[in-house]
Amino acid sequence: MSQINVGLIGFGTVGAGVVELLLNNRELIKDRVGAEIVLKKIADLDIVSDRGVEIDPGFLTTDALEIINDPEIDVIVELIGGYDQAMEYILMAMERGKHVITANKALIAKHGRILFETAEKYNVDIAFGAGVAGGIPIVRALREGLAANQIKAVLAILNGTSNYILTRMTEEGLPFNEALSIAKKLGYAEADPTLDIDGSDAAHKLTIIISLAFGRPFTYEDVYKEGINGVYPEDIRFAGEFGYCLKLLAIAREADGQIEARVHPAFVPLDHILANVNEAYNAVYVEGDFVGPTLFYGLGAGRRPTGSAVVSDLMDIARNHIKGITRRISPLSFARSPAKELTIKPMDQIITDYYFRFSAVDSPGVLSKISGILGAHNISIASVIQKRREANGSVPVVMLTHEARECDVRKSLELIDKLDIVTEKTVLFRVEKKTGI
Repeated sequence: MSQINVGLIGFGTVGAGVVELLLNNRELIKDRVGAEIVLKKIADLDIVSDRGVEIDPGFLTTDALEIINDPEIDVIVELIGGYDQAMEYILMAMERGKHVITANKALIAKHGRILFETAEKYNVDIAFGAGVAGGIPIVRALREGLAANQIKAVLAILNGTSNYILTRMTEEGLPFNEALSIAKKLGYAEADPTLDIDGSDAAHKLTIIISLAFGRPFTYEDVYKEGINGVYPEDIRFAGEFGYCLKLLAIAREADGQIEARVHPAFVPLDHILANVNEAYNAVYVEGDFVGPTLFYGLGAGRRPTGSAVVSDLMDIARNHIKGITRRISPLSFARSPAKELTIKPMDQIITDYYFRFSAVDSPGVLSKISGILGAHNISIASVIQKRREANGSVPVVMLTHEARECDVRKSLELIDKLDIVTEKTVLFRVEKKTGI
């Protein structure tokens, strides 16, 4: 039976999950692949700490180059994260004719074009299924299962940390900082959760999704992002009164040669399937022109789910390797770039419904002044809630609008916030109801 030798660079949480799966399901993997996948060497700066899996110390090294330069190793699995060092290792591995698997979403989102071109130059495979939504096979689905479809829309919850925090805020009425503290204690949030809560993590993943869906290597800078640290319990309560919940959404749509690509908190109708995705779970809704609506749901991070995705990629490359095949499917699923030119739609040209929460003084004529400015900027009001005066003397005025253009919304709110009747900066959330099942 054929043998595929693997070198693992990075023996952290995901690396330990990969090793555990390769050991526990060794015979199953061998039967399905038709070859034995052998973990030949593991590199990490820390080769002393217990990872919860039994490894012969002889398999461990602190020198990644020992793996990269080993002529017997066929596949390199990079799990160290970051940019510079990971990029260097991957490029060196491909130059030596080794296939590469990575879970490094940030690296693919930033330098995907260079990595894909290098893989083509040296006729090797690069796989990154673990980079998006952990154990959910959305990368494979876009590359293969949905490959015959024009992708019309993607609507996704891609960050488990943010989703957990918003779940606690929604179900228990907690303020953001308190919900974040609970997430840290339970291990759902890192000590420094910035990339999760500011939308960066989801934006990295959406970059990969739109590159796969539309066949062009977009970059992280192409995706608009906002985080959840500006979400308040009162806005979640008002969302419920209007029949919505609040989620951090990754959104992509294609129309008229342009792609919307944005990550931000958004109102989602309570009868939408994504409204029921709670805790640390992820979900990706994909609409194709022929297949229609599809949904992928599961754990988007963690040792076992992400380890599962890495080993799935490893099995796919192993199958190709034993058949003497490379690059059976190009990294972005397109053998040639689509003839149709696509550009990212500027955020100020996005058209959607909006939620506003104004803090105004309790005096006659407040609503007419606000609505007058909105009307002058082509913004039509759909619903209004006006609550009782708060302790500071301000009155919350809450609105939902009909469809409006982002640039008109920004101009109107800039004027409204300068009114002497408005006591705080207006809170804005976008409302997503175009796509749903």
